[in-house]
Amino acid sequence: MRVAAPLESIVAEQAATIDKLSVEREQYRKLYMDLLERCALLEKGIVVGKKAERFKGQDPQLTLQMLEMLLAQEDEERAAPEPAENDTEKVREHERKKPGRKPLPEHLPRVKIEVLPPEVQHKGLDAFKRIGEEVREVLERRPASMVVVQIVRPKFVERTALLDEFLAAGQDVALTDESGEFPRLIAAPPELPIERGLAGPGMLADTIVRRWQDHLPLYRLALIYARDGLMLARSTMCGWHEQLADLAEPLVEAMLKDAFTAPYLCTDATGVLVQAAEQCRRAHFWVLVAPERHVLYRYSHKHDNDAVDVLLAGYKGYLVADAATVYDHLYKSGDVVEVACWAHTRRYFFKALGSEPELATHALALIKRLFRIERAIQTAPRKKREKTRHEQSRPILDAFFQWCDEQAAVALDQTPISKALVYARNQRVALCRFLDDGRLPLDNNISERNLRREVLGRKNWLFLGSDEGARVNTIFVSLLASCQLHGLDPWAYLRDIFCLLHTWPASRLLELAPAFWKQTVQQQDTQQRLAANVFRTVTLAEHHANV
Repeated sequence: MRVAAPLESIVAEQAATIDKLSVEREQYRKLYMDLLERCALLEKGIVVGKKAERFKGQDPQLTLQMLEMLLAQEDEERAAPEPAENDTEKVREHERKKPGRKPLPEHLPRVKIEVLPPEVQHKGLDAFKRIGEEVREVLERRPASMVVVQIVRPKFVERTALLDEFLAAGQDVALTDESGEFPRLIAAPPELPIERGLAGPGMLADTIVRRWQDHLPLYRLALIYARDGLMLARSTMCGWHEQLADLAEPLVEAMLKDAFTAPYLCTDATGVLVQAAEQCRRAHFWVLVAPERHVLYRYSHKHDNDAVDVLLAGYKGYLVADAATVYDHLYKSGDVVEVACWAHTRRYFFKALGSEPELATHALALIKRLFRIERAIQTAPRKKREKTRHEQSRPILDAFFQWCDEQAAVALDQTPISKALVYARNQRVALCRFLDDGRLPLDNNISERNLRREVLGRKNWLFLGSDEGARVNTIFVSLLASCQLHGLDPWAYLRDIFCLLHTWPASRLLELAPAFWKQTVQQQDTQQRLAANVFRTVTLAEHHANV
């Protein structure tokens, strides 16, 4: 009996070890099968790219078992009690479009063409009585056109008795004498955005919009203008944009200073190649968003602490960002408060769906409920948002992180679900920060959406020509992105500020920012300044209608 007891403990210990190894073996088998299926798809030429992070329309690689679990989870959510109507706001449902064509916009110019029957053409209108008509509108396009504005400045001399004597004697040549005997009067030349430049504000705005809003490389842009009959060198356009960047840079700096007064900022970064002698070097674009006010871009050689210090020099407040270590030193003093992104957290669990569908689905369901609450209170006042978050979102957060703590103890190291759990637990305080202030967002998607502008451009022009080219890029992309944020026509906006910047008071520079442009353009002083610009007048639609 004395020998049996140690043997029983050894057997029990070995059995526990075997059970643990069996569980780990099953986990690794799931990972192996998932990778095997992905490799098979790659061999067939099917590239597995990013999918929308939604429950509906999941990746077709999910097994039937995963789909059943998803449906079961949906049933649980439907069975759960809905929030009281007086506590949340309902999200407006999608409105089904009515069948049929939409009417063409009223502001488009119209050309009326009457088509008469052959009999009427033969016998004449006098032989028939008109009893009505049928009208059909067809959309057509004229080729885009450029116009050469000839600035004629007549010269005058004031009539005097001496002048009349010279004219009577036929000595008109004296009028061209530079001696000053007959002082000449001539108007000052209209001011251009680029002094003694070839292009007016409308043409300059067109090149900028096509280059950085439509993402056309300069060589494509030169070909487009060549089809219109204008041979325009790429070096010429580069020179224009560099000079215009110097003109617009103080405005963008004023926007950055104003952005630092916002209650919170959102930021993100992406890489970009810069042309070099032997091999392109890697640099980075940064985006800085003050929601509902400004979208700003910056450029740095590296993605490091120094770049962040330059980007956010002097800023104090909430910072919505990913968990990159380059931001960590900002949070030590307490001047900058970290706010983490739930969209980043959700992405980690989506990556775990293939290997741990049950656990990942549970986490995603809880995160989905957080986003559902946020959609319901999106337009609510700050205090109501804070109240709803404390009453409805906080219990979900407590349940989520309690579940994360439980699963972290048994999750296998370096697996997708383990990485997701580690990320969520490490960012717990920052992920709960949105509960403290109703103005704070649940995610940092606004930064990623605006950063796509540079990513899309990068796919077209591939690399930057120089650091100076990056500076010009960030200045105009900041203005264009801010125009989109406030629903402005980027071409009309750039044309107008190019007409104003030279003479606009420096103390009122922020009034020209897209965030305040709708109010500024209504002011009488602004209207008078714009009306006095002869080049702008040529570009107006009503001017074309009268030509």
